[in-house]
This record gives sequence, structure tokens and C-alpha cells, in this order.
Amino acid sequence: MGSEAKLVSLHEVSKHDNKNDCWLIISGKVYDVTPFLDDHPGGDEVLLLATKKDATEDFEDVGHSQNARNMLADYYVGDIDINSMPQKGKQPPGSQQAAASSGGSYSILMFVLPLLMLVLAYGLYYYANHASVE
Repeated sequence: MGSEAKLVSLHEVSKHDNKNDCWLIISGKVYDVTPFLDDHPGGDEVLLLATKKDATEDFEDVGHSQNARNMLADYYVGDIDINSMPQKGKQPPGSQQAAASSGGSYSILMFVLPLLMLVLAYGLYYYANHASVE
């Protein structure tokens, strides 16, 4: 194999995300699994849900046989351009802001809820003591 493998970007792979054209990224390689969709033992929906991302973990979690691993060679398109993949541990822009704002709401709730319960308990105590006096 003297020729260099074709590099494919995540953007390009993401265009192939339907039943008529389905590409997956598994272990740094890109595969066009469209011809296999109807034959996949887990159904085509499982494969379609694994598009637009690195599907390596999904593939490994199932525990595919060596035969299934060997079949991947028939569908090989090229290698994924790792520079086009999001870095692990980093969130896309905007998602950090959403995570921070939801975390802030949770913190406020953790403060307000006990305070509200305390006020309610005091109100019940006050009402019970004044109601028995009359």
C-alpha cells in the first residue's frame, strides 16, 4: 500500500447520515455502511444513530465478533481527519454557557428550597400554636 489513505473530515462524514447514504467513524477510520444497513443484525436504526460522531465506543460496547470486524474492510472509505474532530473534554461553543446557566439554576434551587421548607414549617408551627389558644 504505497498510497496514502484518504483523509475525511467530520463535516464530510456528517453529510452521510441517512438510510440511503450512511457513513460511520470507528477507530479512526471512516466506513460507508449503506449497503449493510438492511443486513445489520441490530437493525439499521442502530447504525443511523451512530452517524455524525465517533461511533467507536458504540461499536465496542456491543462486543462485535472478529467476523464483524473483518467485514469493516469491505466498507472502508478513508481515515478520519483528527483535526476535524472535537477535542475530548471540550464542549462546543455555547454548550458551556448552557451548562453554566443550568448549574446556576440548580444552585439557586438548592438554596431556595430548604429556605422555603423552613418558612413553611414555621408557618405551620405558628398556626398550630395560635389555633389551639383560641
